[in-house]
Amino acid sequence: MIFVTTGTQEPFDRLVQIIDDFAETCNEEIIVQAIHTKYPVQNVKVLGFLDPQEYKKIFEEARVIISHAGMGTIISALTNLKPIIIFPRIAKLGEHRNEHQLATAKKFKELKYVHVAETEEDLLGILKKLLSNSKIEPLYKLNNYASSQLIDSLNSYINKPYNS
Repeated sequence: MIFVTTGTQEPFDRLVQIIDDFAETCNEEIIVQAIHTKYPVQNVKVLGFLDPQEYKKIFEEARVIISHAGMGTIISALTNLKPIIIFPRIAKLGEHRNEHQLATAKKFKELKYVHVAETEEDLLGILKKLLSNSKIEPLYKLNNYASSQLIDSLNSYINKPYNS
């Protein structure tokens, strides 16, 4: 199953339409979580607001996550070992208030933590490539706890003698 989440703040009809069109040629179930979508969906199941338990259940069952560049979804995917494709909202297309999602996507792409699609062609290419594998692996795993290096660095800083 593919789980597409668009967030809960604003519609993201461009992503919904791309996925709905893709679903015509895909044999895999696709669930889209979308608030206020105006696009007339024909090929995917669309759910509005999901309570946390429903969201977690669908998220855990998914083989691939497709999302706007929302930090909550990105972190959830990284900590739950879910392959994720980020398709950022673009403010100049009226999808958000500013271009922070482009900046988020750019940084995660540089880190090679997630798949990032900047265009419809990128999104479909990455998705088809992932689905061609029987086992889909995430690009990166984020641990639930801070690394020992970070803890040591913080301890060193906290315990540093104060010189005034």
